Amino acid sequence: MTTLTPEVTWAQRSSDTDETRNYLYLFINVPDVPAKSADIKLTENNVSFTGTNLKGAKYAVSLGLYAEIDVDNSKVHHSPRGVEMVLRKKKLGLEYWPRLLKEPKKMHFIKTDFDKWVDEDEQDEAQEDDYAANFGGFGDDGGLGGIDFSKLGGGAGLDMAGAGGAGDEEEEDV
Repeated sequence: MTTLTPEVTWAQRSSDTDETRNYLYLFINVPDVPAKSADIKLTENNVSFTGTNLKGAKYAVSLGLYAEIDVDNSKVHHSPRGVEMVLRKKKLGLEYWPRLLKEPKKMHFIKTDFDKWVDEDEQDEAQEDDYAANFGGFGDDGGLGGIDFSKLGGGAGLDMAGAGGAGDEEEEDV
């Protein structure tokens, strides 16, 4: 049986002062690979994965990284969709890695995760995926911030007779 190379998506953040904001997002797309058949290895310079899905398809990928990562402070989460990783970069710096891999050759299975990507010059403005912050004016109780809907009558009760308009003429039967 042939070994398949899974799709890998990635994005990154960088900081020269805060090591918790200096990391890579990595997702290895291997659906239906149970955790018991997955072998995930992280070293300072390499990420590797091998595993077999429920239908018997075997996946394998080894990524020689552009620079070193801090293995002890990196996180791996295996889900039914694949393997999600947050890899802490070892060296602090504002500059992004120019690529994921040490080799400059483009690999067809590696793609940028544009849902997580933030440009270097905009990363301080970008907040983490805290969707609750987008709904700050609605209060903790799920209400609408004390809006009095009775004052939003929208013209109810106004005398619209004689205001003129297209609705004044009677329609003729055709």
